[in-house]
Parts: sequence; structure tokens; C-alpha cells
Amino acid sequence: MRIFRYLTSDILSHTLAVAVVLFAVVFSGRFIRYLAEAAVGDITADILLPVMLYRLPSFFELILPLSLFIGILLALGRLYADSEMVVLRACGVSPAKLARLVLIPSAIVASVVGLLSLQIAPEGSARARLLLETPKAAENLQVLASGRFKTQRGGRLISYAESIDDQGVMHNVFVAEREYDEPEMTVTLAESGEIIIDPETGRRYLELRNGSRHRGRPGEADYEVVTFAEFGELIPEEEGSVRSTPRIESVPTKELLNRPDFKAKAALWWRVSLPLLVPIVAIIAVALSKTDARRGRYARIGPALLIFLFYFIALTQGRSFMEAEGEGWPIVTTHLVFVCLASLLLFWEDLSSRMPVRRSG
Repeated sequence: MRIFRYLTSDILSHTLAVAVVLFAVVFSGRFIRYLAEAAVGDITADILLPVMLYRLPSFFELILPLSLFIGILLALGRLYADSEMVVLRACGVSPAKLARLVLIPSAIVASVVGLLSLQIAPEGSARARLLLETPKAAENLQVLASGRFKTQRGGRLISYAESIDDQGVMHNVFVAEREYDEPEMTVTLAESGEIIIDPETGRRYLELRNGSRHRGRPGEADYEVVTFAEFGELIPEEEGSVRSTPRIESVPTKELLNRPDFKAKAALWWRVSLPLLVPIVAIIAVALSKTDARRGRYARIGPALLIFLFYFIALTQGRSFMEAEGEGWPIVTTHLVFVCLASLLLFWEDLSSRMPVRRSG
């Protein structure tokens, strides 16, 4: 019991410390990126912090498995480096028994990850999306209402609105845009315009009404003019932006169970895979934590992190395959492969000692 309490407290304390460090790195990076979006007017500054808070469970469902993995490596690595594990092995603590002891704190972390991935994170993503899909969430409206020209996409798009009413409708809208390598420029004039959010995909569109589009090369008289009653244009979202999170992430798990589309099935399998990942990587960490005083407790962290990275990438590729084909066998196969790898690494010493030794001569 003393060994169990000691290992559990030591592993959980290391896990918590690593989780705090990883969270600080991830949160600060995301916050700086979202703050840059608020600075250019993609979102209003007053919803920035609430959106970040709602996204916290999505951060922790990925941080906690890695934190536990590193925490086990550090906790057991210290025991090996201080030769305390030699004493434990002499007292009958085999690798299998050590793995069973480690599975207790792993079950605690897996339960937390399961609660986050299956319930709390989707709810938080739904609340964040609700804030982002509010028409006034785009600070662009207020910037345009000030009667100033706004430059976007590296100067390739310039927009202007003379006024904007309380319902978010812009009046006397001017939009000028040019592609990367195209000499032609497109100028759009409209009596009114509004940012529309697609309820199915969550994508934003600029809908202009009663206007005209002029396309041609500056300095030449050959222009193409098209008039329209309504014209909609997709507002592109940069990769990693606050709005780029897939809409399926905010769908409740109960609803995913009843949806037949491939993306819903892939999202459900992904949410179930995260807590399953925890005990498997915990066993791998137990097997890879063996070191000695000469190499130190950090000797195996590099190779161990590569295995964790391969596991995580394989799961993400399996999810992408399931979104395209609707088959979940790559995800199941990935878990089974790493279960076999964990067992092989854990009992490698016993297996190698039982192998017959060939003698020459």
C-alpha cells in the first residue's frame, strides 16, 4: 500500500506539473494568435476571453494524456536513476505489478479525459461557436461603420461601408479585391450588405444587395460589368484561426450516436479514442522509463515522445480515413498495434531471457 500511495502521488504530481507547463505554452500561443485576429477586427475583443475559456476543455483533453505519459517517465525514471527500483525489484515488484500500480492513476486521468472529450469539451465548443456566430462578433462591422477603408488579405482586399444600422446591415458598401498573380481587379458596389452565417457549416458569407461588379485591368477601358440583386461571397478563414474549428466538434456526443454521416462517426470514434489512449501510453511509459544513474532520468524521454507522436498521428490519420470512407478499422487497428507494442516492451526482458542462446563451436 505504501508503494501504491507513493507511486500514485508521485505520478499525479509530475503529471500536474507537466500539464501546467504544457497548458501555459498552448494557451499563450493560442491567445496571441486570437489576439492578433481581434486586433485586425476578425472578432470583437469582448468575446475573446470567453471564447478562450470555453475552449479550455478541448486543450486539456489533449494535454492530459501527454502529461501523464511524461509524468510516468519522470517519476519512474527518478526511481531507476536513484537505484530505488532495484530495491523494489528485489522485493518482488515485477514489471507487470508495476504496470498494474501505474494503471490506477492512469484510470483517474482516463476518466477525466473521457469526461472532457465526451461531454465538457463539446459543450464548451458549442458555447464558443454561439458567441462567434453572433453577427456582432465580427469587429469588421464596427470598423466599417466608422467610415474608414479597411485593408485585408495582405492588401489584396479593401472594403468600406458608409454606415451600419443596429441590425448589422451595412449601407453603401465598396469592396475592391485582386488575386495573387492576376492583374485584373474586381470592384463591387452595393446599396447594402450583411454578414450571413450558414447554420449548417458555420461559414461566414458577405451578402451584398442591389449593386454591380466591375472587373478589368486598371488603366484600360475594357471592363466587365455585372449588376445583381443579391451577391454572396465566402469569407475565408485562415488555418488555426478562432473560427476554423470544425463545426462537428461542438455537436453533443448523444447527437453523434444518431447521425449516419461519416464525419459524425469519425468524431465519435475520436472522442472515445482519447480516454482509451491513456492506459496504453501509460504502459508504454512504464516500459520505456527504465534507466540508470549514469544515463539519468531524462534519457528515454526523446524516444518515448517519438512513439507517442506516432500513436497520435496514426489516430488522426485514422480519423481522416474514416471521415472519407466511413470505416473505423484504422483507428481500432492503431489501438491494437500499440497495445501489442506496450505488452512487448513491458515483457521484453522476460522474453529475451527465455530465448535460447546459440553457442559457437
